[in-house]
Amino acid sequence: MRTNVHGFAGGVTSALALTLAPPALAETPAGTEFSAETFELASSGAAEEADSIVEGPVLSQDAGTPAPPPQALPAPPPPKPVDLRIVASQFVDVPVAGDARNLARYAGRIDGYLEVRGSYYGGSDNLKIKIRPEYTWGETSNGEIGLIPGNTALFRPEGAGDFDLSASIEYKWKDGTTLEAGKINVLDISGKLPIVASDGHFGFQNLGLALPPTAVVPNTLTGVALQVPKGKMIYRLWVFDPDSQYQRTGFETKFESGVGFLASAAVRTTINKLPGVVNFAVVGSTRDSFAVDILPRALTPPPQPFGTFGNESGELAIQLSAYQFLKMYPEARGKGWGVLARFQASTGDPTFLDYSGYFGISGNPRFRPQDRFGLAYFQYSLTDELVDDIAFRLGIEDEKGVEAFYTYEFAKGFGLTANVQVVDSAIAFRDTGVTVGARLTTQF
Repeated sequence: MRTNVHGFAGGVTSALALTLAPPALAETPAGTEFSAETFELASSGAAEEADSIVEGPVLSQDAGTPAPPPQALPAPPPPKPVDLRIVASQFVDVPVAGDARNLARYAGRIDGYLEVRGSYYGGSDNLKIKIRPEYTWGETSNGEIGLIPGNTALFRPEGAGDFDLSASIEYKWKDGTTLEAGKINVLDISGKLPIVASDGHFGFQNLGLALPPTAVVPNTLTGVALQVPKGKMIYRLWVFDPDSQYQRTGFETKFESGVGFLASAAVRTTINKLPGVVNFAVVGSTRDSFAVDILPRALTPPPQPFGTFGNESGELAIQLSAYQFLKMYPEARGKGWGVLARFQASTGDPTFLDYSGYFGISGNPRFRPQDRFGLAYFQYSLTDELVDDIAFRLGIEDEKGVEAFYTYEFAKGFGLTANVQVVDSAIAFRDTGVTVGARLTTQF
């Protein structure tokens, strides 16, 4: 019998995404490349004041001679009163090794991104309303091999439906400070992270890389988010309902499980005049029990006093992450490749993940800078108390995996991605599995 773990991370998304998406990048359409100019300006919080991006000469890779200096940034066009984007992806994947059935599965996802500025109804452009519908269809191989979903775009809380709608209001001050309140889809922010740039439609596909689970921050949340850029720093403070708001209006739970919080500081770095970002975050909640709504039934521990997991109060985790370009191409502005790394550790009970991390490379090949590639390793560990409580019926160990992808952009707005994942499942009785797949993405 195959254990039902399809919903493992339906509500277990990453505080990393919340902590690191830079302010200027919040204006970048999902799936576009995270350019050098956006990288440095966003990291410094000085997008409005900068005239150029790279200080000093940039050496040519071929001759080691100075390349032409970068041109001054053109003035940004005025924001549209109403902006609508649609991104759709279709997936085909099949397990080719391990004990999962060698069955090809087809599925898809479509997302809408509607932003209405205050000028549309005679107000200030500083105010913006965001509306985010999403819909999925088809069959997924999530849960067939690994505990962490292998397809970020198709993950859902266990037993949840295919449609959800998020809505929030954001106000932005002249100095770049923003305050957003409402129901927020965290996946949108993860797609804007430097170098990783993965949101299910683009980049890495495994949730362990695209949107690393924390077991603290839900995938869709209700709360407020403050972001303050200052010099080379970006400071963030989030307060939210720790219960997942997927397919909820945001008012059903009313903070009945406690209050979640996130505080972070990100700093811009430079190595050999190439941009990077290092981020430190603290995330937690006042929960007095584990997250019942997002832990799969197969992993639910026995009730106390038979089980010990879930008898502690309060959650706390720390995260350290870094993203650094190692090569950029003078002939293709903003294109290049770099390294990505992340580590998280929690205090455990009642958080069901105690530590996790990844490292890898991602970026654009020089011979086709419009394309993208990535290769990374990830590892996740469930909290010891939970592992011990369910050991009599299900053996659990660390989950480890490697993912590689290549996206071929065959026309503007159209990309075809080949993906392979090798996963040593957290479910002890499963063999190491290999999944290969393809993703066709269209944005307009």
